Amino acid sequence: MKEIKKVLFIVNPISGNINKESIIQRVEHELLKINALLKTYRTTGENDQDKIKKLVSENNFDRIFIAGGDGTIKQVAEAIKDFSIPIAIFPAGSANGLILNLGIPNNIDEQIKIALGDKHKEMDMLEINGELCLHISDLGLNAELIKNYEHSKIRGKMGYLLQSIPTLWESKYPFEFEIQLENKSFTKKGILLAFANAEKYGTGANVNPKGKVDDGVFEILLFKNFDILEILKTLRNETEVNPEFVEIIPVKNARVFCKKPVAFQIDGEYIGEKEEISVKISPKKLPIMTY
Repeated sequence: MKEIKKVLFIVNPISGNINKESIIQRVEHELLKINALLKTYRTTGENDQDKIKKLVSENNFDRIFIAGGDGTIKQVAEAIKDFSIPIAIFPAGSANGLILNLGIPNNIDEQIKIALGDKHKEMDMLEINGELCLHISDLGLNAELIKNYEHSKIRGKMGYLLQSIPTLWESKYPFEFEIQLENKSFTKKGILLAFANAEKYGTGANVNPKGKVDDGVFEILLFKNFDILEILKTLRNETEVNPEFVEIIPVKNARVFCKKPVAFQIDGEYIGEKEEISVKISPKKLPIMTY
């Protein structure tokens, strides 16, 4: 990879209730050692995507650093998808699902080593109804849980746990999904239908043990029923899933139709209720720094 001379650091000041200033200072210190310039952009929630795209188009950045959660990373990916600039992640959000799948450590020294290193993956991205998805999207029970969680005052895994009981009580599962692939079409019932470009949810649940972020395909995961034992296995990161609990279908594109509107989320963000989903591997790749 080419020499690092100019870096854009995109920081979400409010993500994860974490003070980012110490991260910025540490990055500035490390870049001074290699005589690299740093431009810091703090998101405001107002036209950030357009502003980031303009910054990138007007400057010759060699690398982009991000301090934020999945939402910030996704926003940056949308903004820079037409530019081939490697990004490095400093996890600093309430949801850090992508970094779990990339194996990025929580140690700042290791994060800097990765950010300034020369190894990266050309990560696949999904296009779902015209919107980018970086790791996992789904219809059904989990999206309902995320919707309820967004209105909860308690964050983190405990917040998800506390919302799980009312979500299960109120949900109208099982849902019926008509799935159209390139060469076949079928209808299935289940509690959740996921589109996975990776192994894990942000909670750490390993729902797609054979998933890879750079293999050119994604997996449709149909969770057939609510099985406490199988859910516990995914939380323990077991590498095999029971086909009676979840059906896994590797594909490059698919369409899904629901008889009634079903709750839908992308990368941990609740989108709304949907009756039709179109998903495919994006022709664009995201160069992302890894070990």
